[in-house]
Amino acid sequence: MMNFEAIETAARFVGERTGRDHEVAMVLGSGLGPYADQVSDPISIPYSEIPGFPVPRVEGHGGKLVSASFGERNALIFAGRVHFYEGWSLEELVFGVRTAVRAGCETVFLTNAAGGCGDGLEPGDLVLLRDHLNMTGQSPLIGLNDERLGPRFPDMSTVYSEQLRRTAHEVAASVGASLKEGVYAWFIGPAYETPAEVEMARRLGADLVGMSTVPEAVAARHMGANVIGVSLVTNLAAGISDSPLSHDEVTEAAMSARERFTALVDGLLRRLLS
Repeated sequence: MMNFEAIETAARFVGERTGRDHEVAMVLGSGLGPYADQVSDPISIPYSEIPGFPVPRVEGHGGKLVSASFGERNALIFAGRVHFYEGWSLEELVFGVRTAVRAGCETVFLTNAAGGCGDGLEPGDLVLLRDHLNMTGQSPLIGLNDERLGPRFPDMSTVYSEQLRRTAHEVAASVGASLKEGVYAWFIGPAYETPAEVEMARRLGADLVGMSTVPEAVAARHMGANVIGVSLVTNLAAGISDSPLSHDEVTEAAMSARERFTALVDGLLRRLLS
């Protein structure tokens, strides 16, 4: 069961520690962690100091929450995320996003590194999420529902805001970044998907495969927040490419595309806060 009191305690802690109100939360995926170190007027809090927060156990995923000031408005930036395959419960996995929304963030901006399986996608492409497929049979909403967080049966017909997607395309054009759209399929991991699994996802309509994002998006929508998601294609998924997959490859590809990804993320975040 979702623990409303624990989420409320964490949200209050963040507000008191930063002394700020926050309107937007952003979760940084693989390769984007350094962005949190270059924002203006940062106030950084290690996850380990926030009551109830899980701490990432995967190399390359940071573990701090950064309050950043953009003029008169502020954002909470998650430098690193936890994953279901690390052994966390889904309640723990979405605890940070729920805390941010409870702390006042009406928009949640999710980023990730993903394998590309859609037609025309190449490593280095930036892809705006239009929708997602939950391939795990799991949900952060399983269990007793607390109406203080959201309804028992939340609508998921537009998880990723159409208005925010239009805004993202405008920002991409302004910073000279090519931005495609696609459907993200969530697999548990940590093993990369097999060629047969990728083919299955493709036939179901997926353009991207990955191990995150979907539970956070579901939890944020459950609480009434607007959600936008952007994937960086770091590799072609199994069966699409003949090359074996590795975490090092994903990390290297994310680093090589960091400048373009950061330009888009920064421009979009500033637009969301304007």
